[in-house]
Amino acid sequence: MKTLLFAGILSFVLNAPSFGKTFVYVSVDGESRIAIFQVDEMSGKLSALGSKQLDATPGPLTTDPTKRFMFASLRSSSELTSFKIDPTSGKLRTICTIPAGDDPAYVWTDRTGRFLLTAYYVASKVTVHEIGHDGTLKQPPLQTIPTDEKAHGIMTDRKNRFAFVPHTGPNAIYQFLFDQKSGKLTKNKPWIIETGADTGPRQLAFHPTLDIVYFDYEQGSAIAAFDLDRATGRLTFRQRLSSLPDSFHEPNSNARIEMTPNGHFIYVANRGHQSLAGYAINQQNGELTPLGQTATEANPRAFGIDPMGKFLYAAGQDTGKLAAFRIEPQTGALARFDTYEIGLRPWWVLVTQTSD
Repeated sequence: MKTLLFAGILSFVLNAPSFGKTFVYVSVDGESRIAIFQVDEMSGKLSALGSKQLDATPGPLTTDPTKRFMFASLRSSSELTSFKIDPTSGKLRTICTIPAGDDPAYVWTDRTGRFLLTAYYVASKVTVHEIGHDGTLKQPPLQTIPTDEKAHGIMTDRKNRFAFVPHTGPNAIYQFLFDQKSGKLTKNKPWIIETGADTGPRQLAFHPTLDIVYFDYEQGSAIAAFDLDRATGRLTFRQRLSSLPDSFHEPNSNARIEMTPNGHFIYVANRGHQSLAGYAINQQNGELTPLGQTATEANPRAFGIDPMGKFLYAAGQDTGKLAAFRIEPQTGALARFDTYEIGLRPWWVLVTQTSD
């Protein structure tokens, strides 16, 4: 019996996932490069590791579920590119670059890592590309679906069965069924959910355990929660809250939305109020409670949360700086502890942990 127990423990240890290092990648739009930093996982402080220079301006970034590959939108050249991530150094090696469409605004791999889904702000469409075992983006795309102007996000749900595409132009969310075997998107019924005038649904976040999807409203300066029907893949509006204090009446627009990995807190970036709005999430029903706003760098287009949910890094597009915050685990409050010089117009922030 002891021999069997020891063998079982040894097998668990040998087969347990080995976590590597945590890196922060920042798209520096004004300098056509991706800045690379390593995170001290105890303090959250960053060490600069150099940059990946590109021939065009980088925009949104994403990784596959294994964190072996990174995918980027090259906005100025209307291309998509893939990189191999060195798990030790964080360096990026270009695998391929392919033509896409005008201004790819959001890239996302499905939950299997076999397909790259892209939403296009100017080209008014979504595409699906197959990803090879070596991270190559295969051409032509498996699918191209015209939608509407200013498609600004695309993600699949945690079970990889449904996909949603918020559009800031027509104030609408487009609903799709997703086949993870073929990579094909199918229009759901209804295909379009109208969110109301001057809302501008921009990006989205799925709760890790509840059937709730959250969207930030760019023009509406708000966060909205929708229930996801697990059988049909349809969304139903649940709740909307402002991202601004009642005393603020100046122009503002929302940018990034991101949730802590445990689903306890979610944040929205305010461009105008120059802050991050926080919300606590009820773990029983997904309802939101406002936590207030935390000042950050001017024009906070992008921010990212580390995989452990301990730190948040927010880029100021106007100042060229990255603000680092600790996330208080019980309250979700943000405490700024450092600021880093980034460069001209930081546009996207991706925090990822590699595996050995």
